[in-house]
Amino acid sequence: MVGVTIDAAMLSWHGLRVLTPTQPDCRYMSLFTRLFASFYANSIGTDQAGNQYFEERRARRGRKRRFVSYKGAVDPTAVPAEWHGWLHYTMDAPLPVENRHAWQKPHQVNLTGTGTSYFPPGHPVSGGQRARATGDYEAWTPGS
Repeated sequence: MVGVTIDAAMLSWHGLRVLTPTQPDCRYMSLFTRLFASFYANSIGTDQAGNQYFEERRARRGRKRRFVSYKGAVDPTAVPAEWHGWLHYTMDAPLPVENRHAWQKPHQVNLTGTGTSYFPPGHPVSGGQRARATGDYEAWTPGS
């Protein structure tokens, strides 16, 4: 929607809580997750950001449920690739961080919707002036 801005005050007035990457995690949910994990799950490991990964002790519907307890704000984009595959049952164990290739970059969280998100040249936020097309582009016309 162009020209419409929704700020945190408007959302909180409507009863919606706004979470930003700088806010701490939801205390009650992390308390529940910690209690549940202590009674029903085994700790599998911790990633470099401090997120803890768990697997239930008993299988439900044929497999054990896997889940993460975030350190800080609850942000699913904070799960690195090493653990993402394990969480989604594509790997039996998380990938070791020590065996990374030189071309693999460290994990970065998704900054979409924040003040530091990327806007390519030509986007209205970054000036709105796109570079002109050069001679290597030919527009398609129907029937040609």
